[in-house]
Amino acid sequence: MEPPVTTPRLLKTPDEVRWFANDLRRRGQTLALVPTMGFLHDGHLSLMREGRARCDVVAATIFVNPTQFGPTEDLSRYPRDLSGDLAKCGAAGATVVYSPEPSTVYPQGFQTYVTVEQVSQGLCGDRRPGHFRGVATVVTKLLALFRPDVALFGEKDYQQLQVIKALGRDLELGVEIVGMPTIREADGLAMSSRNTYLSADDRVRALSLSKGLFAMQAAAKAGEADVAKLVALGLAPLTAAQVKLDYLEVRDATTLEPLTTLTKEKPGRALVAAFLGTTRLIDNVALTLAGG
Repeated sequence: MEPPVTTPRLLKTPDEVRWFANDLRRRGQTLALVPTMGFLHDGHLSLMREGRARCDVVAATIFVNPTQFGPTEDLSRYPRDLSGDLAKCGAAGATVVYSPEPSTVYPQGFQTYVTVEQVSQGLCGDRRPGHFRGVATVVTKLLALFRPDVALFGEKDYQQLQVIKALGRDLELGVEIVGMPTIREADGLAMSSRNTYLSADDRVRALSLSKGLFAMQAAAKAGEADVAKLVALGLAPLTAAQVKLDYLEVRDATTLEPLTTLTKEKPGRALVAAFLGTTRLIDNVALTLAGG
């Protein structure tokens, strides 16, 4: 039976979170955590629905984390809709939402940051210096505060997912980190809060990201192992759409080390980032060689 739809309780302070989490543990209930930056779409909500299937209780967080934005990035204009997000969280089965102020997460004198060394290098790690330090720090704080049984993240932010898996493993946080498939619009565009920035023309051109990735994926399934040839296939739609490419690379699906050849033993991941106007979008797909 589906749980009744109710408005989640809004938590604003660490003490409120600790009381909530401790009360759950006293009652022997399991907890799934879904960290987000808000302006929720069905990709986020799919994580909450999966959390509800895995655990007794789901908690979501809505926090636009300033430490993962660079000085020229879109922190001030990042879309926000807390009241709408609360309603969506309730419909997806979340019991509470933690939405603190930046000064609560990073009080005066804050000086401790978490850095994941290897999987944060290259790709978005190079293009957005300090980004993954901010991500790793805030996620570590949230996991330490809630102490959930499971934490769920979308594969759309694939490098971020590998960073979080590494920190959970290396710091022995005792949380199962679950990556969930990218949720796409009907035409293939990966759902993203930043899609709202796109003009009508840019929205059409943005389809070149998934079109190129799907071409690479299909070629790998058909037996193409040469990464250079796969990348050429992925570049063709991007070039035709005249998008400003940031990167298109094939990496080891776990270590994110660069690959030159796919093998059946080691799955690959094709990852792309590109600008549509001033909006930077990312996407990725799994690359599995025929028979793999």
